Order: sequence, then structure tokens, then C-alpha cells
Amino acid sequence: MRTINGCFCYVEFAGGVTAMDDFLEKFFPAVYERKKHAHENNYCKYDNQFLQLFTSSLYIAALIASFFASRTCTKYGRKPTMQLASIFFVIGVALSALGVNIEMVIIGRVFLGLGVGFANQAVPLFLSELAPVKIRGALNICFQLFVTIGILIANVVNYFTGKIHPHGFRISLGLAGLPALMLGLGSLVIVETPTSLVERNKPEEGRAVLKKIRGADNVDLEFDSIVHACEIARQVTDPYRRLMKRPSRPPLVIAILLQIFQQFTGINAIMFYAPVLFQTVGFGDDASLLSSVITGSVNVLCTMVSVVAVDRAGRRILLLESCVQMLVTQTIIGIILMKDLKATGDLPSGEALIVVVMVCVFVGGFAWSWGPLGWLIPSETFPLETRTAGYSFAVSSNMLCTFIIAQAFLSMLCKMQAGIFFFFAAWIIVMMLFAFFFIPETKGVPVDVMVDKVWKQHWFWRRFFDEEGDEHVKEQPDLIPPYMT
Repeated sequence: MRTINGCFCYVEFAGGVTAMDDFLEKFFPAVYERKKHAHENNYCKYDNQFLQLFTSSLYIAALIASFFASRTCTKYGRKPTMQLASIFFVIGVALSALGVNIEMVIIGRVFLGLGVGFANQAVPLFLSELAPVKIRGALNICFQLFVTIGILIANVVNYFTGKIHPHGFRISLGLAGLPALMLGLGSLVIVETPTSLVERNKPEEGRAVLKKIRGADNVDLEFDSIVHACEIARQVTDPYRRLMKRPSRPPLVIAILLQIFQQFTGINAIMFYAPVLFQTVGFGDDASLLSSVITGSVNVLCTMVSVVAVDRAGRRILLLESCVQMLVTQTIIGIILMKDLKATGDLPSGEALIVVVMVCVFVGGFAWSWGPLGWLIPSETFPLETRTAGYSFAVSSNMLCTFIIAQAFLSMLCKMQAGIFFFFAAWIIVMMLFAFFFIPETKGVPVDVMVDKVWKQHWFWRRFFDEEGDEHVKEQPDLIPPYMT
């Protein structure tokens, strides 16, 4: 598990170097000069479209790659898709760490984005298809847990390499190649999922793998369920067209909106630009990176809370509770900054400390809810015939919204100033209402009977499964097989 998920820390290596003077002086001299005169405007000193493009280019590449990754996942399997992702990561790391101009560095970010698109497509599906239903949520959230561990590692590395002049940023970017290599080597020893093997007409291999991962010889019920789902999937020649059909809309709408809401909580504004935020409220360069380490630690610890709680408390309660928590903290941060942080000058030390605490509380709420559940719920709600295609929409939606936030945040901070936190708070109110009324509970429901047990029972989504729209849906047995319980 660590090998599969550890690769994602490279994103934060790149995010942290944008606060390093050596990096800015080399690639963004205009930003560096503005930073040296930061007292001119607390909110606009980092506003530069090329600096934002450095960060956001990764996500637009990942958006495009996710659709190719969907076909790769279906045709060749989850394991080769992860191997291809590791190749993209290594190429991207090399170009970024050895870059001699901004064009080379941005091309490196594009290759990293291709890796993100392929890895984000394959890993959650891999975990959901291997996991027993009782621990499916916890196992899938381990994906997000190791992402947060990667973020923390990246912040620690950036903190120390920021003191190495003039090539500390190159060391930071280069070290991101280590987890990428771990992903490639780890993907050589893991097994392919039984679902993928059966889907690609390798039933005996699929049965053997299922026996291995379940530690039992009698896997007939589960294997028959997989075969049945694959037979239905083979009848679908164009999964993307099937996604446009009425019965496919509930999981598709949920998947896309979860990704939109996940990004518009404001989490990337806080995490990707944590050094910027802490410098804006009056911390020095070293203190800003140290504060990023603190928020990264909170992120890891609170994601662990989600691993424990998701299969006990359920998905919806975590989503709703965190909305209240994030709404309160965003509002408090906005009020403090609007009241006490002007275009010039620093926050008083007491208010600055409150902002840091509120950021940590916000990160904690996100880490045990919308962060991991934004990936978990889409991975478990699509039927097999549209699973990889539907999940590609989830990944691409996430990357599109991340691109928008990454590209626009610094300009928004400059124009809206403290009002940006009220902007994200308004989005949290919308997502809280959506979660309350439209997101069903999927705790303990087997993936292959999600239509009957979840969508057809929901007060709103069941209307999409009338007789006419439900012709293609094969009824599943009412009884849940013993291996699922």
C-alpha cells in the first residue's frame, strides 16, 4: 500500500519550491523582485500568471490524461496503468529538477500531470476492487492517507532544502523521483485485480488471484458475482455513451460534483499555497515552511481518523460534520484578515496565531471527510460496465477544478483580498446542502449491488430507474452473498 500511494508527494515538492528565493530568482525574477518589496501589498506580492501556470499546468495535463488512462485501465489492466504512471513521473521529475529555463520546468510539470492522471485513475479502482466490503472504505482511504504522508514528507524536505543555496530547489524536485521509482518497482510485484483479469478474458487467473487475496479456496460466490458483472459490462460497447443514459446519471452527477466541491472548499488554496498564506499574515520564510509542516501533520493525523470512522460512522455524517467545521474556520479567518490585515503591514501576533490554528482546524475537517471521500464514493458507486469511464470523469473533473483554483488563486487573493475566504465559505454552504439531500449512504453496500441497494432506494435518484430507463440494468439478487458480510 505504501508503495502504491507514496508517489503523490512529488506534487507538494513542487508546490513548496515556489516559496524558495533561489527558485523564484532563477525562473520568476519579477516575482522575486516584488517579494523583496512585499510591504507594498500583502495580498499581491505573488500574483504572476507564469508562477500560477507552473503549478496549474500539471492539472490540465492530468485532466487530459485521465481519459486515456480509462481506456488503458480497461484494455490492459490496473497494474500496467500504474507502471505507465511511474514512467511519466520519472520523466517529469528529471525535467523539473534539471530545468534550465521555465519552459523546460513547465514541460516537466506536464509529464508529472500525465502521471497523476494515470495513477489517480488506477489506484482507487485497484483498491476498491481488491477490498472486502467491510473494510472497503478504510482500505480505499489509505490512498488518501499516503497522499497526506507524502505531502508531509515534501514539506519537511522543502523546509531543509530551502536552506541550501543556490540549488536547494533542485534537490527538492529531484528527491520526488524516489517515490516515483517506488511506485514503478512496487507495481511489478502487486497482483492484478480479479475483476480486471476476468474483464480481459482471463477467468482462471482471476480465480487464482481471488483465492490468494482472500486466503481461501472457496470463493465461488464472489467469483460468480465478478463474472456476472463482467458479462454485463461486455454488452456495453461504448461505456461513455452508456454514461449519458438516464440510469447512469446518479453516480456520474455525484462523482463530478464531489470533485468540484472538494476543490472549492478552498483546501488547495490553503495547502498548495500554505507558504504564501503564512508569509502574508506576517511569518518569515522559514516560519512559513515550518507552518506547512504543521498543517501537513494535522492532515495525516485527521486522515487516520477517517480510516477508522468511515466504515463505522458512514460517509454522510463525516461529510456533513466537516462542512460545519470548515465553514466556521473559513469565516473566522476571513473576518480576522478583513479586520486587521491591510494591504501593508502585518497581523498582530495574536491574530496571526489564531489564523494558523484555524487553518489547522480547517485542514483537519477536510482530511477526514471531503478529501478521502471525494475519491472513495465515486470508486464504489459505478457499475462495472461504466466504472473506468465514469471514474475518468471524476478524475478529470477534479483536475479541471484544481487547475482553475491553482491558476486563479493568487490573482483572486490579490483582487478579493480577505474576501476570498468568504467566497469559499459560500461554496461550503452549497456542498453541505447537497450532501444532506442528495448524497446517499454507501457504507457496507457491496459494489455490485449498489444500484438496487442505494440508487433505487434514494428519494430523488430512484426516479432515474423507471421501467423505460432501467431496461439495461440487470437485477442483482436481493440477498448479499456470505463473502460480503
